[in-house]
Amino acid sequence: METITNLNEDTIKGIQNLISINIDSSKGFTSAAEHIENDQIASYFRDCGKERLRFAHELQVATSINNEEPEDDGSLKGTVHRWWMDIRSTVTGGNEHTVLADAERGEDEIKELYEKTLKDTAGSPLNGVLQSQYALVKKRHDQIRDMRDQRA
Repeated sequence: METITNLNEDTIKGIQNLISINIDSSKGFTSAAEHIENDQIASYFRDCGKERLRFAHELQVATSINNEEPEDDGSLKGTVHRWWMDIRSTVTGGNEHTVLADAERGEDEIKELYEKTLKDTAGSPLNGVLQSQYALVKKRHDQIRDMRDQRA
């Protein structure tokens, strides 16, 4: 039986993927905050970035107590996405709609990964943590989408 200190291999794999995408997300929000001129949106992005680091840390702790080495870096895909955002932001001059649209695309990815992981790890003792994080991810996704749509 799976316990918080004896998570199965599939649960650990899902958690590792979520750690990586949360790190990517944090770095992406930090980068987006640097490229947008609107101080309110920049502050919001910085808050999102801090929240994603907290999520990653929570999942790293769960991985560590299962005697696994937790992910501590983002993915190549996340690095490429941030690079693309940097180029687009430079070309568009930090256009709010463009930066928000890129952020919303990133939120689509993290939301989908949480949904997949929750499905794949149903019944896991970690599902409470994952459900809580997912609810906040979904909320941020919807807020970013709404901010983007207000600037269309």
